[in-house]
Amino acid sequence: MLSEAARKKAAAAGKAAKAAPARGAGEVRIIGGQWKRSRLPVADKPGLRPTPDRVRETLFNWLGQDLTGWQCVDAFAGTGALGFEAASRGAAQVQMNEADAMLVAQLKAIAAKLGAANVTVQRGDGIAALKQCAAGSMHLLLIDPPFDGPFFQSALEAAARAVAEDGFIYLEAPREWTGEELAALGLEQYRHLKAGAVHAHLLRRKSV
Repeated sequence: MLSEAARKKAAAAGKAAKAAPARGAGEVRIIGGQWKRSRLPVADKPGLRPTPDRVRETLFNWLGQDLTGWQCVDAFAGTGALGFEAASRGAAQVQMNEADAMLVAQLKAIAAKLGAANVTVQRGDGIAALKQCAAGSMHLLLIDPPFDGPFFQSALEAAARAVAEDGFIYLEAPREWTGEELAALGLEQYRHLKAGAVHAHLLRRKSV
C-alpha cells in the first residue's frame, strides 16, 4: 500500500507526463529573410526530422542570402522548414510536395498565414514531383527524404535532369555520397557538412 507521500509523488509525475509535449512535437523557426523568426510547427510523426537550424543557416550561407527570382522545389517538404526558408529569401516560386495529408494541410495553413504567394503546396510522391520538373528549369532542388526509405538514388536521378546549369541540389542523407556515385549522375559536390547523424550536401552539375 502506497504512503501519502508516495501517492503525491506519483500524482505529480502523472501531471508532468501529461504536460510534457509529445516526443518529436514542437516547432522550428525560419532563420532569415522576410519571415525571419516565424514559427513552424513540428508534428509528432514517425520519421519527421526538420533540418537542424545550424544546417539550414549553413546551407543558405552557401547559397547566398538573396534567392530573388529562383525557381525551387522542396520534394519531401515535411515541416516546410527548407522550402519556407527559400521563399522567405525571395525565391520566385517554391513548389512544396508532401505525401502525408495532415502535413499538406499544415503547410497550406502556414503559407496562408505568412501570405506566401510564392509557395504552392501539393500532395504526392516526391520523386514524381521531381520528374515533373522541366529539364534544366530549377535553380534549387531540396531533397530531404525519410532516411529509412529507398528514395535517394531515384530522387537524385530526377533532380540531376531538372537542375539548371547554374543551379543547385541540396541533399540531406544519413551518409556522405561519394564523388564516384555523384559523377555517375552527372553531379559533383560543391559543399558538404556533417552535423550529428546528418550529412548535408550541396551539389551542382558536373563541370565538363
